[in-house]
Amino acid sequence: MIIKKTEQATICKSEGKSIEKFFTDFSKIFTNFKNENLIIDISENRGGKTENILLFLQYSEIHRMNGMSFVIVFDGINVDDIPDEIITAPTLEEAKDIIEMENIEKDLGF
Repeated sequence: MIIKKTEQATICKSEGKSIEKFFTDFSKIFTNFKNENLIIDISENRGGKTENILLFLQYSEIHRMNGMSFVIVFDGINVDDIPDEIITAPTLEEAKDIIEMENIEKDLGF
């Protein structure tokens, strides 16, 4: 796993391992990021399915309840097949844009 911190968010990027393996590794360090916006970049993992994205549901819910953003970068799934509690973006740039918009909404009190 590659971890990169930016002004906007911490990016946790898979190194092409299976999504399940990445999820296991991420689960061990999730609490280290409780006060940071998170981008989970699994865009390089091919063959991912909706079920793989749902692995992150509990962490997305926890993070968002704490007022932080949680966005998963993955292309090729139908957003209608995943719950509203999981935010996805097809590219890293779009994930950053989502976090920027959520930060603006928070600043405006929405």
